[in-house]
Amino acid sequence: MRAAELFAAGQDNAAVARELRVSVRSAQRWRRSWQERGADGLRSRGAVSRPKLSHALFAVLEEELARGPGAHGWPDQTWTLARIKTLIGRRFHKTMTRSGIAQMLRRHGWSHQVPACRALRRNEDVVAGWVKDVWPHVE
Repeated sequence: MRAAELFAAGQDNAAVARELRVSVRSAQRWRRSWQERGADGLRSRGAVSRPKLSHALFAVLEEELARGPGAHGWPDQTWTLARIKTLIGRRFHKTMTRSGIAQMLRRHGWSHQVPACRALRRNEDVVAGWVKDVWPHVE
């Protein structure tokens, strides 16, 4: 809708593209829709395709993820996109790309977690001394 405001204000396609951080080609398509149908021509018409997993199937996936990787045969407790892809294939007989899985998880409020890996025999005094030598301004 911001594009409609910029078009109405007389901004050219390049300026609209810069302002909204899109390609000039997208701004051109938007301008054509705006000219033909007004601001309603710029409203979203929803997703282009249906999601691979419905809300009900995603709820089942969440239950499976909550059971943990060990319950599905993996030796450690780390969920990776590759493992989730395999789980979706086994459980729902559907194929998805890893990037598609990541986007789906983000849409449903999931975020990636990076485990903190620390040495078993870490000497905090040595680490603190090294940090102070390398970055003297850090306390």
